[in-house]
Amino acid sequence: MSDLKKVISSSLVVLFCLLILCGCSSPPKKLDPSISGPQLIVNPETVRLGVVKMRDTNIVFEGSGFQAKSGDSVLITLIGPNETKVIAAEAPIQQNGTFKAAVPPLTKIMEFLRADVKFDEKFENVVVISKPPIPKGVYTANVQSMLSKQTAETKLTVKGKTVIDSFKDWIGKLKGRIQYKEAK
Repeated sequence: MSDLKKVISSSLVVLFCLLILCGCSSPPKKLDPSISGPQLIVNPETVRLGVVKMRDTNIVFEGSGFQAKSGDSVLITLIGPNETKVIAAEAPIQQNGTFKAAVPPLTKIMEFLRADVKFDEKFENVVVISKPPIPKGVYTANVQSMLSKQTAETKLTVKGKTVIDSFKDWIGKLKGRIQYKEAK
């Protein structure tokens, strides 16, 4: 009987280690200094569509090689499956031709998750889900500068919820921070 316990406990340890390794993300991408023209990167390269996971994920686009015209800025748009279009972020171009654009929390909720936000009686945000989120798949992130019209692209992968994401969303629903409402 003790041999069976050793095999089971060893199997659980191995399974736990595999889960930890599978959950590790790749190192953040960095801009390539050898490229002189416009370039775009996004960190992380993959996002998940769980409400809590999306809210807690800091999606940041960075670029370099853009002309530094006074007052110029960039607009980042995602084009994906089923002709889905998401305006993700905007940022000013710095004097050295670089920019850093974080996707705002409201954009993640309203554009990626296609949800609404309301306030409860304590004036805390409540995410109201009434439509499915954007489709899973690979999106092309396109950045265009407003004045010089320079462009660059990169890829962003959008994946569905994991079991853990679903559990976190269930907890959020129990706490009243996430509501599910049928579309009319």
